[in-house]
Amino acid sequence: MPLAEVIGTSAAVAGTRSRTAKVAALATTLRAAADGGQRQVEVVTDYLAGVLPQRRIGVSRRGLQDLPAPAASSTLTVLEVDQALGRVGALAGAGSVGARRAALAGLLGRATAQEQTWLRGLVTGEVRQGAGDGIVQQAVAQAAGVPLEAVRRAVMLAGRSGPVAAAALTVTGPEQAQEALEAVRLEVGRPLRPMLAASAPTVEEGVEGMGAVALETKLDGIRLQAHVWGGADDRHVRLFTRTLEEVTDRMPEVVEALAALPVGAAVLDGEVIALRADGRPHPFQVTGARTASSADPQRLRAEVPLTTYLFDLLHQDGDDLVDLPGRLRWQRLVQTAPGLVVPRLVTDDAATARAWFAERVDSGHEGVVVKSLEAPYAAGRRGAGWVKVKPRHTFDLVVVAVEWGSGRRRGTLSNIHLAARDEHTGDLVMLGKTFKGMTDEMLAWQTERFLGLETHREGHVVHVRPEQVVEVAVDGVQRSRRYPGGVALRFARVLRYREDKPAAEVDSVQTVTRVAGAALQ
Repeated sequence: MPLAEVIGTSAAVAGTRSRTAKVAALATTLRAAADGGQRQVEVVTDYLAGVLPQRRIGVSRRGLQDLPAPAASSTLTVLEVDQALGRVGALAGAGSVGARRAALAGLLGRATAQEQTWLRGLVTGEVRQGAGDGIVQQAVAQAAGVPLEAVRRAVMLAGRSGPVAAAALTVTGPEQAQEALEAVRLEVGRPLRPMLAASAPTVEEGVEGMGAVALETKLDGIRLQAHVWGGADDRHVRLFTRTLEEVTDRMPEVVEALAALPVGAAVLDGEVIALRADGRPHPFQVTGARTASSADPQRLRAEVPLTTYLFDLLHQDGDDLVDLPGRLRWQRLVQTAPGLVVPRLVTDDAATARAWFAERVDSGHEGVVVKSLEAPYAAGRRGAGWVKVKPRHTFDLVVVAVEWGSGRRRGTLSNIHLAARDEHTGDLVMLGKTFKGMTDEMLAWQTERFLGLETHREGHVVHVRPEQVVEVAVDGVQRSRRYPGGVALRFARVLRYREDKPAAEVDSVQTVTRVAGAALQ
C-alpha cells in the first residue's frame, strides 16, 4: 500500500468532525491494507492511530530538524517505511547516532514534502489527525464485521490496535474474525494496557453507591507494569511504563525485588517512587528524573533509590486473572508479594474513608484510589471500578495568551496561558497552560473575548492584554525550568471565568506555591 494513501486517509479524518465519517474512512483503508497481509494491515492500523510500531527508534525532534530536499513524486510504500524505521531503531553502539541520521535521511530523501511532514510527526508522536485509538478500534470492528467490545478486549490484552487488526482482518469472514479475537490472550513478557481510574472531587462522591470499598494510597510516582517468569537459574523481569515503554535497564533495585518473588510467572501492576529518609515522597520530578534516565543506573540507584509498591496481580502461573473480582486478585497479590503491596484500607464507612484520605494527604501523598471489591481489571479503560480522589486547589489567575486549537477545536482559541502575580515585583509570572474543562460554549465565548483583547501574534499564539481572570483547579505545583517563576501547575483545568474579579486581584505566585506546593519544601 502506498504511504500516500495512508496519509490521504489521515488528512480526510482530520478534515471532518463526524465520528461516523472518520470511522468509515478508516475502515475502508484498513480493508484495503488487509489485502497486503498481516504486517501491512498491522502497520497501517498503528500509523492511523498515530503510533509507531517500533515505539522508539532513537531519533529526537532535534534529529529531524534538517530534512533532505523532498522528492518530487511519491514512491514510498508502507512496508518500505516500516522496514526502514525498524533498521534505524536497530542501530546501536559507537557511531549509531550518525548512522541513524544517515539512514533516516536516506528514507526521507525519497519522501515528498507532505510525506516528510507526516513521518516526522509519526516518529515524534505528534501526528494530529483527530483519530484517537477509540475511533481506530471502531474502524477495526466495522471493517471486520465484529462487535466493538470484542476488539476492545483484544486490544486490552495485546497492548495496541495493530496486531488486533491483523488478526481480525486477514481471515475469511466475521465468524472467523471473532474467533481470532477470542484467541488473543495475555502473554507474560508482552505489556497490556493499564486500567485507568475515573476522578471524583471528594471521598464521599468516590465511595458513593459502592458499599464496602478498598482505599489505596495514591502515590505520586511512576506507574509500572512488571512481567516476571523463569526459574531460579533463568529468571526474567521486564518493566513497562503506562505508555508501554520498556524501562527494565533503568531500575535494577526494582528488578531484584521482583525477581525474588515466589512465583513462576506473573504480571503485576504497581508504582515506583523515590522516598525521603523519613518515608515521605520526594517531589514527582525526583522520581521522574530517576526513572527517565538510563545513564549509570547503579549510581542513580545509590543516589535516588526507588521503592516498589504493587496493587494488582493480572496473571499468575498460567492463570489470567483480569476477569476476577478485585478482592480475589488482591488476596493472591498479598500471598505472592506481601512485603511490596501498597497501603490499603477496606471500609464501608464514609467518615472512616474521609479520615484515612486526610491522613494519606498529610503524609505527603497525592490522595487515594477508591476501588470496587468486585470490579474486574478493565485494562486500557477508565471505568467506574477505580476512582481517584485528590485534594483540589483552586486559584484565580489571569490569561496572558491563547493558542489556536486543532482537530475538533480548529477555528477556536483553546489552550490558555496562565499567570499569577509576583508579590515582590508586581510582575505577572506564567505558571502553565491548559485546555482542560472547556465546553463548546466556553470555547466560542473565549475566542470572541480574547480576539478582543489581542495585542499581537506569534505563530499560532495570540497574545492578549492581561485582563481576563479565570478560576482553575490544580492538583499541585512542581518545579519547572520551563517557566520564569521556577514552578508549574499540575493538571490545571478551567472551572469558570471570573467576570467579577479584576486582574489586580489574582492570586500570587507565592500563594500558589504555599497552598498547592507543599511537596516542594
